[in-house]
Amino acid sequence: MTELAVQYINPWGTTVETRDAATATPQAGQAYATVELRNGVVSFVIELTLDPNTYPFMITGGTIVSGICGAPWNVTTGYLGATMLIEATRHGQGNCANKITVVGEQISPPAWRGTYGFDGQSSTFRHTTLFRTWHT
Repeated sequence: MTELAVQYINPWGTTVETRDAATATPQAGQAYATVELRNGVVSFVIELTLDPNTYPFMITGGTIVSGICGAPWNVTTGYLGATMLIEATRHGQGNCANKITVVGEQISPPAWRGTYGFDGQSSTFRHTTLFRTWHT
């Protein structure tokens, strides 16, 4: 009996060596989330770019689009998971702080409770940050 040659092709249409390589699921490169930091009447809308292949989800960029002096602010780093860290620098105009750091722990419903501060501080103000949207 003659053995048939097997050709494996991955989801991108490329010939690969093994069955495992052929059945590998393509990973999404990035996802997007919007969260809203709330502290009484203060509300910051934060749009985030995330790596969905990690946990906690690593923040790879984003913008604080409203609610904070000097908006927009560039989100520079952080993560979302059982705990949260968001760091951003001021991009807009105004006589404001230059950096914000937001930290928190996950609570239910999907939200984080914690503190934030400016220019190197992270515990000046209390907040609850609500999860609003997620998409890839």
